[in-house]
Amino acid sequence: MKVIAAGATGVIGRSLVPQLAAAGHEVIQLSRGSGTDLLDRVAVRRAVQAAEPDAVVHMATAIPADLNPKKIARQFELTNRLRTEGTRNLLDAAADADVRRVITQGLAYAYEPGRGAADEDAPLWVRPPGQFAPILAALRELERRTLDAKGLVLRFGHLYGPGSAYAPDGWTTQQVRAGQFPIAGRGESVFSFTHADDAASAVVAALRGNDAGILNIVDDEPVPTGQWLPGFAALVGAPAPRHVPAALVRVAAGGWGAAFMTQLRGASNARAKAALGWRPRYGTWLEGFASMYPGQ
Repeated sequence: MKVIAAGATGVIGRSLVPQLAAAGHEVIQLSRGSGTDLLDRVAVRRAVQAAEPDAVVHMATAIPADLNPKKIARQFELTNRLRTEGTRNLLDAAADADVRRVITQGLAYAYEPGRGAADEDAPLWVRPPGQFAPILAALRELERRTLDAKGLVLRFGHLYGPGSAYAPDGWTTQQVRAGQFPIAGRGESVFSFTHADDAASAVVAALRGNDAGILNIVDDEPVPTGQWLPGFAALVGAPAPRHVPAALVRVAAGGWGAAFMTQLRGASNARAKAALGWRPRYGTWLEGFASMYPGQ
């Protein structure tokens, strides 16, 4: 199968391209580095027409290396455009080229806060914190366009692996090592993690079928911050994280920072396992992070 991979140089892309090749697919990389900007409608159409692909995979983002929860709306402006204008340009070009298989990237930690692991029928955040609102709006548009194209949205959890915020030189790791990533309140914000290799293998699995709709691609064990954060700190040789009141986090990190540390809901991967025959290589956050920090 000939596959266009948009965002081929990103955290997922650098795992996806070799996995696609190993599965026997011919990969056409689409990125700003390769000379095609998804926001350039004419260039995208030209690239898709020239490639004549069987499938289009959209993993493109522009998330900055250093995040500030108080300024995240501004920091995500380009990513939001890639998820709205870029998705429109890519899917319109795919439709004109009669491409039948479309896969895009969503988020599995944008669910309305609640108890238990969210499945794909759970609503996304109804009244998100202000800084997260434009990000969620862009995600909703990406999903709507994908579903209109009878494509598949893969909602990934907190992404880790080489080049991610959790890599040795990543933003989160630096914050944890500096003692600036505390446990807020009782540490009840629940994270579902996704290793980049597992995100990529899910895309490869999805290309084997014709599934449409939305699937959560996360590991097997959602985990509260009060559990994973101390474990991660130990793995990277950082001091144990401090416990601070949730109200203090709101002052220091704003509404989105406080929500991120106190309200997130984990996600279930049961539907993806059944639909795709996919299993994460790293079933738990601890297995995955230990692979990144061996010997710690």
